[in-house]
Amino acid sequence: MTASPATPVPRGGLSDFFHRNPGLLTLALLLPPLLWIGIVYIGSLLALLLQSFYSLDEFSGTVVHEFTLTTYGHLFTATNLTIILRTAVMAALVTVASALIAFPIAYYAARYARGGWKALFYLAVMMPLWSSYLVKVYAWKLILAKEGIISWVAEKLHLGWVIDGLLSLPVIGGPSLSFSYIGTFIVFVYIWLPYMILPTQAALERVPKDFVEAAADLGASPSQTFRTVILPLSLPGVVAGSIFTFSLTLGDYIIPQIVGNSRPFIGTTVYALQGTAGDIPLAAAFTVVPVVIMGVYLIIARRLGAFDAL
Repeated sequence: MTASPATPVPRGGLSDFFHRNPGLLTLALLLPPLLWIGIVYIGSLLALLLQSFYSLDEFSGTVVHEFTLTTYGHLFTATNLTIILRTAVMAALVTVASALIAFPIAYYAARYARGGWKALFYLAVMMPLWSSYLVKVYAWKLILAKEGIISWVAEKLHLGWVIDGLLSLPVIGGPSLSFSYIGTFIVFVYIWLPYMILPTQAALERVPKDFVEAAADLGASPSQTFRTVILPLSLPGVVAGSIFTFSLTLGDYIIPQIVGNSRPFIGTTVYALQGTAGDIPLAAAFTVVPVVIMGVYLIIARRLGAFDAL
């Protein structure tokens, strides 16, 4: 008895077409996000770069749509170079402080936290990211104010002289913590710290325990094991976290506006130039500076293997 051939399953015309042409299916799936990235993101960056080659007519206050390097020349004035240097130094200090604070936290979570404690770790790190950015910044402004809880606790513990001593320091001091570089630095570290902890913890999770045990078996002390095994293998995670903390500090304009003195950063300068001043070309030129700095930084980070820890 001969078996009847199986009845072919009917297919729709479109699905049958994509089944025969899988490359077109991949293109159809990728085209919308590629268009979004190409038009909205890369397109806006190119428009920004184009604006930076224009200049502002000082007499009429209108933008002269002629290619010139005059606007970039304005970046090299003493005032603007100070703004760029101030922002870069703050970003570097915030990155270093975040790494020093994040590493022991991440190390404990990677090596010792288990079960519920590890879940509690992730909850504690992620919870600040769930609240509003502006709410956190304004909350810190109240905390750091002269009448805030830090000053109140210091007075109760008879440590008000410590805060007064910090505020009396030249350059970084001020009338209160909320109107000083110290306050700006504290808020930056608090806001961006989770972005340093998570990549560092992920990198420490990937350090093989066999390597640590082998170092101990060969007679290495705990400090030697840390310097020669743990730190080099976890360094890509620290560098990956530094990409976030450095770039986010470099471009932020809200924290320096709300917490800190009146000395401008790159972000606040761009905000003022494109707003009240109306100097779009110079604002665009200023925004190119962080892009260039981060471009160099990413090249260095890639050579250090940071992208493997993201």
